[in-house]
Amino acid sequence: MLNISALRDLEQTPFADLLRQAAALRDAGHGRRISYSRKVFIPLTKLCRDVCHYCTFAETPKPGVPAYLSIDAVLRIAEQGRRAGCHEALFTLGDKPEARYAAARDALAALGHDSTLSYLAEAAGAVLDKTGLLPHLNPGVMTKAEMAMLRPVSASMGMMLESAADRLCERGGPHFGSPDKAPSVRLQTIEAAGELAIPFTTGILIGIGETRAERIDALRRIGELHERHGHIQEVIVQNFRAKPGTKLAGADEPDLQELLWTIAAARIILGPEMNIQAPPNLTPDFYGTLVGSGLNDWGGVSPVTPDHVNPEAPWPEIEALAKATAATGHLLVERLTIYPAYARDPQRWLDARVRPAMLLMSDAEGLARTENWAPGLPISETALADFNRTPYLAAVDRTIARAVDQATAARRLDTTDIMRLFQARDRDFRHVCEAADTLRRETVGDVVRYAVNRNINYTNICYFRCTFCAFSKGKTHDDLRGKPYDLALDEIARRVTEAWERGATEVCMQGGIHPDYTGQTYIDICHAVKRAVPDMHIHAFSPLEISQGAATLGIGVSEFLQRLRDAGLGTLPGTAAESLDDAVRAIICPDKISAGEWLNVIEAAHKVGIRTTSTIMFGHVEGLDSWALHLLALRDLQERSGGFTEFVPLPFVAMEAPVFRKGGARRGPTLREAVLMHAVSRLALHGQIANIQTSWVKMGETGVRLCLQSGANDLGGTLMNESISRAAGTQHGQELPPPAMRALIRSVGRIPQQRDTLYRPVDAERETAAENPADLAPLILTAPNDPQALSRRSA
Repeated sequence: MLNISALRDLEQTPFADLLRQAAALRDAGHGRRISYSRKVFIPLTKLCRDVCHYCTFAETPKPGVPAYLSIDAVLRIAEQGRRAGCHEALFTLGDKPEARYAAARDALAALGHDSTLSYLAEAAGAVLDKTGLLPHLNPGVMTKAEMAMLRPVSASMGMMLESAADRLCERGGPHFGSPDKAPSVRLQTIEAAGELAIPFTTGILIGIGETRAERIDALRRIGELHERHGHIQEVIVQNFRAKPGTKLAGADEPDLQELLWTIAAARIILGPEMNIQAPPNLTPDFYGTLVGSGLNDWGGVSPVTPDHVNPEAPWPEIEALAKATAATGHLLVERLTIYPAYARDPQRWLDARVRPAMLLMSDAEGLARTENWAPGLPISETALADFNRTPYLAAVDRTIARAVDQATAARRLDTTDIMRLFQARDRDFRHVCEAADTLRRETVGDVVRYAVNRNINYTNICYFRCTFCAFSKGKTHDDLRGKPYDLALDEIARRVTEAWERGATEVCMQGGIHPDYTGQTYIDICHAVKRAVPDMHIHAFSPLEISQGAATLGIGVSEFLQRLRDAGLGTLPGTAAESLDDAVRAIICPDKISAGEWLNVIEAAHKVGIRTTSTIMFGHVEGLDSWALHLLALRDLQERSGGFTEFVPLPFVAMEAPVFRKGGARRGPTLREAVLMHAVSRLALHGQIANIQTSWVKMGETGVRLCLQSGANDLGGTLMNESISRAAGTQHGQELPPPAMRALIRSVGRIPQQRDTLYRPVDAERETAAENPADLAPLILTAPNDPQALSRRSA
């Protein structure tokens, strides 16, 4: 941050050079993005004890006009905003009107409150709980105790510093008679917000009689507070607008150059990472010029309510703002009231009451989720149309293009490059997906393969407590998704035989970690399959099951894998990977094997000649950095061992997952993120893993088409009995038969081919058997106390 002596440099720097310097700093910190928040304004009260000489928001009590909006009126406004796609409810109100007006005190008493801030807490809590919108509170000066009271019902708060010049509060100044405008009082409020870890908005108002030096001093003080607490999420540079009926009605407004100079100065003083905002409705004809001065945010724009502070200045249409922003080479992105850096660290910055609503509205970057789709649900026509919208930007970002070129050449990307690819939107998103599809065609051609297989989950009893899992049950616990079961070997053998008769070449077998299972249980399962159908390929047992089975036998992982191989195990599913980032695993599966242990089991399997798949489960609590670490861990292991057959992105299906139902996770990836995971993995794993599979269970047929056009080349298995995703809430069924598989593949102009587990074509007999299969017989779910249950046989 600059010191006071640097003011001379700002004054002496040629204006055009100053703007270029500020814009370059902004691009270094924020790239091509300019953000905004889609919000609804709720003027809880227009009464105020202050008498600022330029304000038309504050009113005096009037007969017949309620002093405060009722809770019902507040909720009607909020609901109107929710229906219009808003994510933020901005509460605007005057400072402590009860200190000046008896009408305010009487109205509060009738509402059951003794202060405006107490009533604000009730109103904000009602909006949060009943509409899910994130409240942002602008109630003026507050004590630390008052802010602590409001923190549980707000995602962020704000108060303009306006100026740090005490002289503006003297007689004749614009703040004379306004005790809450004293700079020291306002700075104390901003400091208290930092001490309470409240994401805070502040800024300066220019053109009310302050000097440039005083503006710089105000910006410096804001910067010093941010250096201490890290809580200033945005700084607004707002230009004074003269309003009829005020004492400053005849005052000169700051000209455009003065506004641009101040925005640039704010950027240079506060640095590349700070969010600098200028309200677009106050300078409506100069969007491109404002962007050139170094701002990176347009602030709140409401599709339903006016700017109650500047009612004479209408909001721009969001589409027009997007086009004007794109004309400068920048991309308009929607954020929440809480900026991404704060949204990505909710444990620190948000109260537990607010976190679920924020996570519900957030994508993996902490920006606003702008679509209603989630994995496991159908993709609506509206969502698809928005996904296919014509890009605003004319050119691809150079850093994106460079990362794509490096990946296409099979060079290893670093974490930053992969994260940048995951951030791709608009034109950049199209470029990444098209490059991935081209690379897919060059690498594996136009054949899309699928396997006819059956899922057999031999038990849903598990003593692990993975917070994302809706499948597992306690040993005796019933819930909405069915009773605990523990299959008999005869039932496993029956399902294997039935699958073979229906054309299957593989059984995929996994289950919960039953407390009574040993390594011998898994060996017995293999023997049962091979006795039933000797030619059936066994694709079974996650690395977690391998680790647990080896431990129960008192042998090493490699020895246990060899025993399983000798018993008939063919390949290992690369599940239980979830996220290969131990910080994430500590949240979603704290008692599971670590990322390093998972990789060690997989590498041991490859060394004994057992090939495996690889997976990621994404869209819950993790961020882009975790995705990048995961892909690089898989790439590096494949370079050492060469044992992965494919990579399978598994979007998190949230609906019935405990962590989501308790408000601790997002709704899964957005549609853009889900498609990008396939495209970016094709690029990042190029030269190591050739096959990228897309899950029809998670993505549905429409989503599968999008992924097949963005780097994916495999549809996985027909499954016959999918139960894990179904338990989590997916609506895409339990089986996708071969005719449906082929029709889906042909719908995107590709060539279908039935394969086995190791990507070899199957013989004609298997294809014929799979063509017109008989209906599946009812499943027999062996009860845990049945003598034939696996756990009782192993006891």
